[in-house]
Amino acid sequence: MRVAVFTTSYPRHREDFGGRFIFDAAEHLRERGIDVDVVAPGVYRDYGLADEGRGVVGHLRRRPWVAPLLLASMIRALRRVARDADLVHAHWLAGAVVAAFSRRPFVVTLHGSGSAGRLDDLHLARYARRLVALILRRARVVICVSNALATAVRRAGTPHVVVIPNGIDVPEHVTHESNPPTVLFAGRLSSEKGIEELVTATQGLNVVFVGDGPLRSLVPSTLGIVPHDELLRLYEQAAVVVCPSRSEGFPLVCAEAMAHGRPVVATTVGGLPDMVIHEQTGLLVEPGDVSALRAALERLLSDPDLRRRYGSAARKRIAALCSWDRVTDATLDAYREALSK
Repeated sequence: MRVAVFTTSYPRHREDFGGRFIFDAAEHLRERGIDVDVVAPGVYRDYGLADEGRGVVGHLRRRPWVAPLLLASMIRALRRVARDADLVHAHWLAGAVVAAFSRRPFVVTLHGSGSAGRLDDLHLARYARRLVALILRRARVVICVSNALATAVRRAGTPHVVVIPNGIDVPEHVTHESNPPTVLFAGRLSSEKGIEELVTATQGLNVVFVGDGPLRSLVPSTLGIVPHDELLRLYEQAAVVVCPSRSEGFPLVCAEAMAHGRPVVATTVGGLPDMVIHEQTGLLVEPGDVSALRAALERLLSDPDLRRRYGSAARKRIAALCSWDRVTDATLDAYREALSK
């Protein structure tokens, strides 16, 4: 099978987190004998809209007049690469628009992205149902990375929806947390990630921040963007990982933390409740509730036995949901379904 993967986000170097899950997914498909060609920024001309930070959608909101040129560039590149492909696999709702012009059967994965604001896949599926149904009507299979997203897409009237989370590497062994216990946040320092609430809720606590973004001034101690190997080491040292998002697609940091046996305090948005089972693998709080967020963190920091119990259950859950074997098997099943129609 030959598959052309279309994406607006893809890592440009080893330390680049953007689209890393798409790169990893392509590598695991190749290990199964699938011939994968990736159409990403650089393969098509992106007009400077795919640099680090806001992503293509975020930049287009500031420079909307570039959209026709960008769309034409994307369609030309995808048609060229997909000429001999059996199937196109597009990512995000915007990718489905491009794939519809590819002249090949296609599937699409919807991820959601809080930084896209009202153009986020989940927001559009909930509040622009007719538009979403129109865009997705030609997709053979629609893959959603969370149950919340799948529910919204089905309610928009789109059939053939399956839930397949992003894949995660689950280490064979986990290490003991550092002493004294620390809280780790890793992600974009922006409003949709709940940074204002987190800064208020963690006053006086031992917190490590990783990431960059428009609210960096609130977190002068941030380590900034670190190589992925360094982030994995920080998971091992942390006692608790916190994901206080106001909106979320697939919570990659949450899943990776759980794979390392760390309990997570998270909000009840997007794909986070798929991962974090309240009082089993971590604690859930409502988004924006600073008092509840503080209480959940203090509860875990004060109880090492509870942390170990939740962390062990978290590791088992994420291995069952997001191991690469399971995710790749499900993706191949979706491809076969698409090609059988």
